[in-house]
Formats: sequence, structure tokens, C-alpha cells
Amino acid sequence: MDKKRVVVTGIGVVTPIGTGVDKYWKAAKAGTNGVRPVTSFDTADFKTKVGGEVIDFDPKPVLGDTDIQSMGRSSQFAVIAASEALRMSGLDVKGVDPYRIGVCAGTTMGEPQILEQAINFKYKNGSIDDIPAGLPRQYPCNAIPANLARKFRIRGPVTIIPTACAAGHYAIGYACDLIRMGRVDAVLAGGSDPYSRIAFTGFNRLLATAETSVKPFSKNRDGMAVAEGAGMLVLESFEHALRRNATVLAEILGYGLACDAHKMTIPDPEGSGGIRCFNRALKNAGVSADEIDYVSAHGTGTGENDKVETAIMKQVLGARAFKVPVSSQKSMLGHTMGAASAIEAVSCVLMLKHQTLLPTINYEEPDPECDLDYVPNTARPAAIRTVASNAYAFAGNCSTVILRAWSN
Repeated sequence: MDKKRVVVTGIGVVTPIGTGVDKYWKAAKAGTNGVRPVTSFDTADFKTKVGGEVIDFDPKPVLGDTDIQSMGRSSQFAVIAASEALRMSGLDVKGVDPYRIGVCAGTTMGEPQILEQAINFKYKNGSIDDIPAGLPRQYPCNAIPANLARKFRIRGPVTIIPTACAAGHYAIGYACDLIRMGRVDAVLAGGSDPYSRIAFTGFNRLLATAETSVKPFSKNRDGMAVAEGAGMLVLESFEHALRRNATVLAEILGYGLACDAHKMTIPDPEGSGGIRCFNRALKNAGVSADEIDYVSAHGTGTGENDKVETAIMKQVLGARAFKVPVSSQKSMLGHTMGAASAIEAVSCVLMLKHQTLLPTINYEEPDPECDLDYVPNTARPAAIRTVASNAYAFAGNCSTVILRAWSN
């Protein structure tokens, strides 16, 4: 495979602490907590009553009434984030060969709110025969990249990768492969997931959710918070970006994937999958562990994940693990499912650009089993050049992406 350089020229986000890159960065740098009481549905029957909902989302500047009516919330999130990323990149699909542009989106739930509306209608009315015609039918998860392609007239490969909480990274990795193999010049890549009662119920039944706030790596952590959002990146070959005089934000050096094949909901206690994918990412990127300046952690706030992820970093980074800062954006956002690692990749681009590390908020008590530098509670200036982003998912899917500050 030709080792083409893959660069990031545009980013866009929809998150519980802000829609749009500027608003998100300002809130994240300030350590804003986006985990609040849930308003999407009645949580009276649940032990947990908090989550990360997007509260400032308005699709109307980009989507017309017909699109808003036909698209599910996940597709709307993806389109708004993608619109910002394309605008930032200056990539005009009309001005290039649309068959040389692709879309790759990751998700966990797809469009569950559409199914939930239909189910609620059935139980209220006793039949699904008279479901209102206006209810969106685009509930399969492949509707997300299909809507992106239709909205922006992209005619290259269109792919959905539903590998749960690592899906955003998987999408970025596949996009890199398409570019490096010369099949496309650019890809709109990322992830999107909406808030859903289905996910909220599932994680509550697993006893995996926090009752108040998400406290990754803190000894008193008591779980994750279900959240929603989207993160999209415009990835291009360096040659394509150079030809159109685009501003490069960062470079994707490489990625690694693995599966620990341990249990559906619990990572291998030895961290086998995470260790393997981190090492594969380093090899794919052509860098050594000694070059990693920062790690964006999966950092869910659950007891097992944080402990295992700490062990993974110690194994891969060796003695340097105690000197490499690590932080979790999920402390602020909650767990945005298939969007999580895409949003975290966007965060890495921003941290490289601003030379500032985002904090792990709600950190209260050191844990002997989680004893690294987690950038507790306050953002930190730092000289960083090469960073890693980890993501782990149900069924043992693991991923790591390596990014570097841009230098021509």
C-alpha cells in the first residue's frame, strides 16, 4: 500500500457541551460538565437519571423542513457536524470529482428514536397500521452515511461501520486506507449517535451508569453516562489538500484495530486487545512509544475500563507512562457511543492546534490501580507533537489512532 500522507483539513462537532468547534473547545477547555438530568423521557423508573444530551442543536440553518422531517436525529447530527467540517476545509464537492470523495460513518445505535416512536405509537394505539405518514422511515444505521452523501452530493464509497463505541475510530481508519490505496482523494469520516431510551435502559440494566457525574480514573468512580453527539473530519491525501491550497490542521499517522474476544461487556483484564491495537497503531504510524506526548483515553468512568486502560498504557508506554499525560473527555460529555472516538479525534486535533490538554473533570480521589497523570480538573498548556486516542467497545472491539501536529 502506498503510504500517502493523510491530513485533516476540516472538523465539526455536535456535543452536550456545545455544537460547533469554537463553542465546544471553549467549553471543554473550561471543564464544562454536560451530564445533566435527562429530559428526553421520564426517568422515574430508573436508578440513574442523568445523561449527556445535546441542548443547543438547531438543524434549520443547514437542513430544510423536508430533510428535518425525513432524517433521524443521528443523521441530522452527522450532517450538521459534516457541514462545519466541509466549510472549514474549503472542500467544494462541486469543484472536484465527486466520485473521488467518500463517506465513512460509525455508529452504535443508528436511528433508534425512530423505532422508539413507532413502538410508542403501537402501545398507545394498539396497532402499527396507522403510524403517521410523517414519521421518518430511515431507521437502518446505513441511513447516516447515505444522508451525508445525498446532502453533499458525494458519489464515492459510502460506508457505515457499526462497531459500537469504537466506531468513530474504525471509520477514520477505513477512510485512511481508502486514501492510501488511491481509491479516493478525500473522505468525510466520523461518527454519530442520538440519545435513546433503548441505550439508557440497557446500560442501566448493566449497572454501568453513574448516579451523579462521570469520574474517570477517580477511586470513587461509579459508572458512565449515556450521551449523544457527532464528530466529523474531512480527511484528504496531502497531495489533494496541497493542490487546492487547503489549510492542514493535523496529520493522521496511523491506526490499529484488535478484538480481545473476552466478554460482551467487560474488557479482558489483561488488556490484550487494547495492547495489541495500540502497538499496531504505532507500527502503522511508523513511530515509537517514546514519541507519544499525550493519550486521549477511552476513560468511561467504569471500574473495569479505567483500571484496564491504565494497565494497557503502562504495558505499551513502559516507564514513560507515568510521564505521559492522559485525559478523558467523557468526564465532560458522557459516553456519546459511536460518536465518542470521532469527537475525541476532533479534540486531539484541537489540542495539537492550541497546545493545550483537555482535563479529566470530576477527579476527586487517587486510585492505586489508576496512578497515571490524568490532567485532573483543569486544562493544561503542553508542548505536544504526537498523540494517541484510544477507544474500546462492546464485544472487545479496540482501536487506537495516532495523530501528529502538522509540519510540511
